[in-house]
Amino acid sequence: MYKTHTCGEIRLAHAGQVVTLAGWVHRRRVHGGINFIDLRDRYGLVQVVTDPVQFSDAHQGINDARPEWVIQVEGLVRPRPEGLANPNMETGEIEVVAQHVRVLNAAKTPPFQIAVEEEVDETLRLRYRYLDLRRERLRRNLLLRHRMIKFIRDFLDGQGFMEIETPILFKTTPEGARDYLVPSRVHPGEFYALPQSPQQLKQLLMVAGVERYFQVARCFRDEDQRGDRQPEFTQLDIEMSFVEREDVMALVEEMFTKLVAKVVPQKRLLSSPWPRLTYQEAMARFGKDNPDIRYGMELKDVTDLAAGSGFQVFEGTAASGGLVRGINASGLGDYSRKQIDELTEFVKKYGAKGLAYYALPTSGEARSSFAKFVKPEVMQAMLERLEAKAGDLLLFVADQPAVVCEALGRLRVLLAERLGLADPNVLGFCWVIDFPFVNWNEEEQRWDPSHHLFTSPMAEDLPLLDSDPGKARGQQYDLVLNNYEVAGGSIRIHDRALQEKVFKLIGLDPDVARERFGHILEAFEYGTPPHGGIAPGVDRLCMILADEANIREVIAFPKNQNARDLMGGAPSPAEPKQLKELHIKLDV
Repeated sequence: MYKTHTCGEIRLAHAGQVVTLAGWVHRRRVHGGINFIDLRDRYGLVQVVTDPVQFSDAHQGINDARPEWVIQVEGLVRPRPEGLANPNMETGEIEVVAQHVRVLNAAKTPPFQIAVEEEVDETLRLRYRYLDLRRERLRRNLLLRHRMIKFIRDFLDGQGFMEIETPILFKTTPEGARDYLVPSRVHPGEFYALPQSPQQLKQLLMVAGVERYFQVARCFRDEDQRGDRQPEFTQLDIEMSFVEREDVMALVEEMFTKLVAKVVPQKRLLSSPWPRLTYQEAMARFGKDNPDIRYGMELKDVTDLAAGSGFQVFEGTAASGGLVRGINASGLGDYSRKQIDELTEFVKKYGAKGLAYYALPTSGEARSSFAKFVKPEVMQAMLERLEAKAGDLLLFVADQPAVVCEALGRLRVLLAERLGLADPNVLGFCWVIDFPFVNWNEEEQRWDPSHHLFTSPMAEDLPLLDSDPGKARGQQYDLVLNNYEVAGGSIRIHDRALQEKVFKLIGLDPDVARERFGHILEAFEYGTPPHGGIAPGVDRLCMILADEANIREVIAFPKNQNARDLMGGAPSPAEPKQLKELHIKLDV
């Protein structure tokens, strides 16, 4: 055997035993002619010491070893000398006296330190990802991910779900992002697509009578990258028959409440049961449909006051159907004009024309960019509505509703970061419901589904599909956690006539609909049960639970910001022979 024990399991109870360990040299040091190394494997660290007199060969072997060499050590476990225990190591009460040392594989000097948690350029980390994964931070994140998924599998199994794999090669269908296409060698000119999600397949499993399905599914979307997005990602796919919205939400709330208690007990839920916000309420209070509810600083509407304020900018916005909203950044009343100008430039990135402010320093007179144009009684009413006091900074945006929400919603998050309002050990789960069923696409002059093509409208809103589609609500529900959407789901359409009606509403030609979705339309004619589901993002949820800012930190082998694999060199050119076999000619 290469090892009788792992490095992380040796304790005082093993004192007096001879053990065989194998792992990597983590740290190496010499004191008074005695060599010390910390030996590391996946399970932890243990201190190994040498006796240059009694075990000279082992002493020389440890002396020759360098960081990241792979070695095998046979030695005697003994308590550390009095006063030398290390409380920061789980194995800190013992050490192993090396009797025999064998080098299993020497190592070059790594391009960055493995034993030290320090900032390393991400390009270098991704180029040598197999070394990066040896570091404690990444090891801890992968272990958290493993425990998350294991808990989920066990929980859903206990709830009567079946785990079923669906195809990776499927038919190209519009899901909101570009498909990754896979050319077929045996069917020239035809392509498979990698699934953006198993949406149709899981619905077909409901037609098949599975009733309760789940899958830890790999999904693929050819879209621009950001910190919480990757071209290939993992979602927990859940679908259930004979359910309504409340059934799906109750299952997920129970699952994640228990997951937090089991997997990350150091964190606590902000509230239980989780709050529910309508889409309109979320936008009005937070400016976004994926809000962070761990802190206040909510948006306040002053459009009614602005209409008669005497300030032309505010009055003009209100008269044109726009909004005037503000937030109270309590504690920033002493911000300088330069700091406020930086905030103004920030909101301009999201379409706002400017940022009106009213600062109440902790001492001295108030400062404002617009108060002198506002009637005194109106200004006083605005201050009262935003609950202003000394030390506060009031910030206002006047524009069309979408711009106001986007600008102030993002500004709220920025200011909360500066003020340290979001406790990382608090998990602010909430549900957002009652989304618009469709949104008007001004550029294409058509209705677009706000979720996806198969979401069912609210039963009571069905007549609106003919009279006023923009007022109809979808049976959609999003799970939000600490400023991120971590799951989206809906009750699905299970009736062919309604599905075809929705296709028509969004402008999908009937012939195109039959070509793309004929299989599912036909399936709906063979006794399809009411069904619905949800798909939590495994990467994003793990990122939040691990206190990371980027999902690349919880994925073993991620792509970089340009969707490239720097370690393996993908994507890369194909050989001419391969292209010929696939009947492809390049035009680049």
